[in-house]
Amino acid sequence: MAVTPKSGVLLGASCVAAIAAVGSVFELSSGSPQLGGPTTGVILALSIPLTALCFYWAVQDARANQQ
Repeated sequence: MAVTPKSGVLLGASCVAAIAAVGSVFELSSGSPQLGGPTTGVILALSIPLTALCFYWAVQDARANQQ
């Protein structure tokens, strides 16, 4: 797989969004999230699809740039 700067940035964004999702799950399961329940819920709701989309776009970019 050919890694381009664009696909590298997208993979990095996917990793950060996945970490945010996992952190949000732990915060919500603790019972008292530091940022509040609604804010943490929004972060979780946005980070899950963002993780999948960034990963998909990174794979598509790498496939498009394969020799």
